[in-house]
Amino acid sequence: MNLKRTFIDHVKNIQGFRTNRKIVVFAVDDYGNVRLDSLEARKNMDKEGLKIHSRFDAYDTLETKEDLEVLFETLTSVKDINGNYAIFTPYAVPCNINFEKILETGNQKYVYEELPETYQKLCILHPSNYKGTWSLWQEGIKNKLLVPQFHGREHFNLNVFEKKIKENDKELLIALKNRSYTSISNSGFNTIRVTAAYEFWDFKDNERFVSIIADGLKRFETVYGQKATNFNSPGASEHEVIHNSILKEGIKYVDTPWLKREHQGFGNYKMRINYTGKRNKDGLLFLVRNVVFEPTENKGFDWASYTLKQIETAFKHKKPAIISSHRVNFCGFIKEKNRQRGINELKILLEKIVTKFPDVEFLSAKELGNLIDNKIY
Repeated sequence: MNLKRTFIDHVKNIQGFRTNRKIVVFAVDDYGNVRLDSLEARKNMDKEGLKIHSRFDAYDTLETKEDLEVLFETLTSVKDINGNYAIFTPYAVPCNINFEKILETGNQKYVYEELPETYQKLCILHPSNYKGTWSLWQEGIKNKLLVPQFHGREHFNLNVFEKKIKENDKELLIALKNRSYTSISNSGFNTIRVTAAYEFWDFKDNERFVSIIADGLKRFETVYGQKATNFNSPGASEHEVIHNSILKEGIKYVDTPWLKREHQGFGNYKMRINYTGKRNKDGLLFLVRNVVFEPTENKGFDWASYTLKQIETAFKHKKPAIISSHRVNFCGFIKEKNRQRGINELKILLEKIVTKFPDVEFLSAKELGNLIDNKIY
C-alpha cells in the first residue's frame, strides 16, 4: 500500500462515530439489477460493435442460483464473537426493464417489471442458471445472510434512457435487443452517467427523481418483503434535496461517499465532506464506507491483505469497518473464473478477519445505523 493511500485511509477515519466494538459491515452494490443477460448476449453485442468498457460490461449479470449458493457457503464459513455468520447488505433494486413490453411499444416507451417477474422469465430463458434463484434469495433473507437495502428503483438514469430511445440510439437498441443494458456510452450527457439514476443537468430534474424513488421504495417493500431503512443511490451522486424526501418515505440512513462532488446544476459543483454518524438538518444519518474490497478489479495486489489493512486502520481509529464492494465480484454466469477469484478472496478475507480479530461483530448496515441511533457504543 503506497503512502498516499495509507494517508487517505487514516484521514477518512478521523471524524465521526467511534466505538470500541470491532464491527464489520459489507455494503455490496448492484443486486437485483439486469445489466448483461448472458454470454450469448455479450457475443452478439460484440459483433455489433458495442464495446466492453469495464468488468461490469463483461461479467455483471443478475445473480444466479450458483452465485448465491457459493456466496452463502462462503458467508457461513465463519462466525463472529456472537455466533453470527458474515452478512451482506446488498444495495438492491426492485425493478428492471421489461424488454418485451418496450418492444411492443415499438421501442418508444419505458416499461419496468418487478424482480420476481424478471426471474420468472430468466427461469425459462436460462433454466439451468436461474431456476430456484428467487427462492434462494428469500432463504438468504430469512437466514440473515442477505439484508437488502434500497439502491434505487432501477440502476440507470431514466432521463438518459428516454432521450436515447426517442433518438433511436444504436447502442441502446442493440443492448435492448439482447435483453441487456450495458456498453452504452455517455455521449451527449456531460454531467450524467448512463447508470447513475439520479444525476442531472437541470436541477429541476430532481422533482421527477423524488417521485421515482417514492415508487421504488413501495416496490422494494413488495419485492423484498420489508421496508428499506438505508439508501445508496447508483453512482452515489444524488443531490441532498433527495434526502429531504426519502426521510418522509422511511429512510433513516444514507450510504454516501467520504468526499462527495455534488452537482448543483448546469455544471456547477460543491464538495461535501461526510463521515459515519453525521446527520443532515432533518436528522438523516450518514454511513460512509471506509474500506474497499474489489477482488476482480485488476490492481495487481493481494486484495484480502489490502482490505484487512484498511480494516485495521478503521479499528485503530475506533471506527466500524464499512466495506465497499460490488456484485460483479461474485458473478460467474459469464465466466466462472471471475466468481472463483472473487469468492476465494472473500473467503480468505473472512478467515483473516476472524483470526486477527476474534471479537469481531458482523452487522448489516441497518444494524449499524440502529446502533448509532440508539447510542449503543
